[in-house]
Amino acid sequence: MKNNRLYVCLVMLYVASQVMAQGLVVHKKDGTTVKFFYESIDSIVTFDYDDMMKEENNRRTYRIKNVSFTMVAAEGGTFTMGATSEQTDANDDEYPTHKVTLSDYYIGETEVTQELWNMVMGKSYPSSSQLPVVNVSWNDCQEFITKLNELTGLEFKLPTEAQWEYAARGGKQSKGYRFSGSNNLEEVAWCSSNSSRKTHDVKTKFPNELGLYDMSGNVYEWCSDWYGGYSYGAVTDPTGPSTGEEKVFRGGNKGCAEKYCRVSYRNNGKTTHKWEGGGFRLAL
Repeated sequence: MKNNRLYVCLVMLYVASQVMAQGLVVHKKDGTTVKFFYESIDSIVTFDYDDMMKEENNRRTYRIKNVSFTMVAAEGGTFTMGATSEQTDANDDEYPTHKVTLSDYYIGETEVTQELWNMVMGKSYPSSSQLPVVNVSWNDCQEFITKLNELTGLEFKLPTEAQWEYAARGGKQSKGYRFSGSNNLEEVAWCSSNSSRKTHDVKTKFPNELGLYDMSGNVYEWCSDWYGGYSYGAVTDPTGPSTGEEKVFRGGNKGCAEKYCRVSYRNNGKTTHKWEGGGFRLAL
């Protein structure tokens, strides 16, 4: 009996030493693997069931320690991007309307919250909360995403402008609303008429057709694209101009009137620009 116990102890020590020396390798269902080195094992992303990836009703929920966030599937398709007929009061840069075809992707159910930011960045906000992140530049978003990807072994990013608008319109479930999920802005957005000029917790208004929250109002959201003119022809999986001086942000914020919360409205800023009404959401 003593020899058996000694053998078990030796095996356990050997396994532990291999994890410490080589890291932990996770084998995924698609045949790929993700390796976590021992230094980051305490920050490994865990999922909601035993194969480490919960996908239910086209939603994937990820968890870093005690903080979870959900990504929603946007099934690819073709849509008309820009100032379609319901987008009254459009600006010149919302034209020409053009056909865009997108591949499948995932997009954040909500804007990145202060709770998630604090977990990934090691604290920036005084207290973790379900308020959206604000005062972040495009460059700040890239720093966050780099750290999140190091923790998870995944490839999160900012959505392209086309991905953002397709999702805001409701993807293949779109009902052609002027705002993201409704023609009545106050149903789906914190805006100038109801916010008291303050940001509000995510998921406190109705979602759009894809189950996404706050794509109109609350905070503006950075996209990955350089700002520039639209294509005159049909495009597939566009990523915007190859160079530029400013990046696109979308969706309106807590202080915006209806015009600026429309799903086709565009705005832009320097990569270093940050303001109290600006945040972001993730894509994958």
